[in-house]
Amino acid sequence: FCRVDPYGFERPEDFDYASYEAFFSRYLVVLTRRAIKWSKLLKGNNSIQKSLKVKRYIRKGIPNEHRALIWMIVSGAQANMEQNPGYYQRLLEGEKNAKLLEAIKTDMNRTFPDNVKFRKTADPCLQHALYNVLVAYGHHNKAVGYCQGMNFIAGYLILITKNEEESFWLLDALIGRILPDYYSPAMLGLKTDQEVLGELVKMKVPAVAELMERHGVMWTLVVSRWFICLFIDILPVETVLRIWDCLFYEGSKIIFRVALTLIKQNQAFILEATNFPDICEKFKQITKGTFVTECHSFMQKIFTDPGSLSMATINKLRETCREKVLSQG
Repeated sequence: FCRVDPYGFERPEDFDYASYEAFFSRYLVVLTRRAIKWSKLLKGNNSIQKSLKVKRYIRKGIPNEHRALIWMIVSGAQANMEQNPGYYQRLLEGEKNAKLLEAIKTDMNRTFPDNVKFRKTADPCLQHALYNVLVAYGHHNKAVGYCQGMNFIAGYLILITKNEEESFWLLDALIGRILPDYYSPAMLGLKTDQEVLGELVKMKVPAVAELMERHGVMWTLVVSRWFICLFIDILPVETVLRIWDCLFYEGSKIIFRVALTLIKQNQAFILEATNFPDICEKFKQITKGTFVTECHSFMQKIFTDPGSLSMATINKLRETCREKVLSQG
């Protein structure tokens, strides 16, 4: 058995190889079939237009060999990169903010200690690329600068694109457009969206909302990392990548779909909790096991389980929740 997965992550001691093998042998068949369909769709000209067919294809997963390209196109990162030739290089060569560099350096060794490609001894060591992307981004978006969590996201982008400049523009698409205000110093968007999730749970899984309220557990305690790290280190790599496929195309509501599915599927299990620490522990448990490892069936579930979830609903909830967060602040 391979201790290191295809992305360079070491598998944990208690990794269940048998059930993973069983899942992966089935999933490989799916991947092969999807790869053929994608190649036909792209027809070697490397461009796609947004359409219902493309959306359906993306929900069924982008093959790894096309992933970086599709992310770049559908997120708008490709267009931005082409409109700003040489911009990334100029950011790296320009004046630097010493405090920003220090903050980024501090987090370098904390980023994926369990990934062999980010080790100092790796050749090439991806820490250099990660450092460059974060430094460039911090100087590009001064309002955000650098905040914890961005290192993990940029690291994943580098693993997939294997390209610094593309990772930079994808990070810009996520932080600048797709996720509303998650990483600004006040993290208003992040706090708002955690409240929005709470409201959605009230609507769709009321028993769990009631349990949380009864024990005074704030949503931020159990889900903030889901939002900040976009499920990195929370769910298995393949599953995270499948979520991101949809996130780049459909936007931030995908995060709510994933969160609601995890909660809804595990409702009975969560409701067994009888106290505060118990609830927190249950939320850690629901992100493990075969349900989340089987990324293909998991992704089908996120579009059926939570029921309808329109952007209009989310935006309306965001308005009221933002007011609430601001009044608490």
